[in-house]
Amino acid sequence: MKSELPTVRLQPQRHKRARTGYPWIFSNEIQMDNAAKALARGALVQLAASHGEPLGTAFFNPHTLIAARILERDPSRAVDEAWCADRIAAALALRERLHPGGYYRLVHAEADGLPGLVIDRYGDTLVVQRNAAGIETLWPQLSAAIDRVLSPSAIVLRDDTPARALEGLADTVSTVRGSVDGPIRIAENDAAFFADVAGGQKTGWFYDQRDNRRAVASVAAGARVLDLYTYAGGFGVLAARNGATQVTLVDRSDGALDLARQAAEANGVAAKCRYEKAEVFAFLERLAGAGERFDVVVADPPAFAKSRKDVPTALKGYRKLARMSAGLVAPRGFLFAASCSHNVTAESFLEEVARGVHDAGRSARIVRVAGAAGDHPLHPHLPESAYLKALLMALD
Repeated sequence: MKSELPTVRLQPQRHKRARTGYPWIFSNEIQMDNAAKALARGALVQLAASHGEPLGTAFFNPHTLIAARILERDPSRAVDEAWCADRIAAALALRERLHPGGYYRLVHAEADGLPGLVIDRYGDTLVVQRNAAGIETLWPQLSAAIDRVLSPSAIVLRDDTPARALEGLADTVSTVRGSVDGPIRIAENDAAFFADVAGGQKTGWFYDQRDNRRAVASVAAGARVLDLYTYAGGFGVLAARNGATQVTLVDRSDGALDLARQAAEANGVAAKCRYEKAEVFAFLERLAGAGERFDVVVADPPAFAKSRKDVPTALKGYRKLARMSAGLVAPRGFLFAASCSHNVTAESFLEEVARGVHDAGRSARIVRVAGAAGDHPLHPHLPESAYLKALLMALD
């Protein structure tokens, strides 16, 4: 099988990063001859340096900036069902060590040696994002490997991510095994929540904030809490479960607030929770005008910068959100601020949040700097994949 794969060569002297572990090859590093250009999106290829040194097996897409994504560096090993099963099993073992119980991100793309593949596990249901053309090419082997390792009762393909457009792939959502009837109950931080895996945001739940939700809940006892962009109630409901006296959950989506209500009821904290369907910035203005104050404010918005050109506007948005949120924090209260925009650096995010807090006339001490939970590991050669930035601050 290995000998049948086409060979794609790199430009002279462009193999050094790949040799030292970097997983991506960019289009300007490839000898993009007619044979390479003719390869199908997502083809499996053998990568080689210009002088013939083998560099590994990779997905190849001649139409994208990231032209090759390295899968396997051992030239003697075939990328087949057994190979896929080994990768899935390794990812499973890590997650069960970190977060036993079956509710976590099972596969996190390059960090788990499966570039472009995301799998979130909800007990016996798997939700899959195939974000690279090569994952679709390899899907028959991956699907069989998933059966071998996990035997899930349902698999939902959430092939509706922006990354797919860059790969030349269509947007679709489909259930390819079993059925999913309504939201799925999940367990996290000893609490119950509900994920809409077929129609909700991303895969239906944000496991990446698991540890940050626990950190916010740890300072919520006896507190009034404001949970902005609550989605399914992850921060606010856990805070209520951990002793918050009153929680206001804000989102512009009725569907999201319904999920939050279900979570509050399942955790026995419905009496502590109130729900506001609103645009956050307008709602913050109303609260400020009414002189409201909260002991804990959570500002966890969706991505403000979906591309690099959005970054200047996004930074202004983070500063404004921090200013308005800090203005509502009671003395000696806490502000949690997060950004999931991978185009925004941690340094830029911290700077804008700090400026926003200062603009509100407040001083702050940062008590926690964090990223995503451990089931979202980072590839050591891809620091840019550390998309989530989170700050927990104690305000004066």
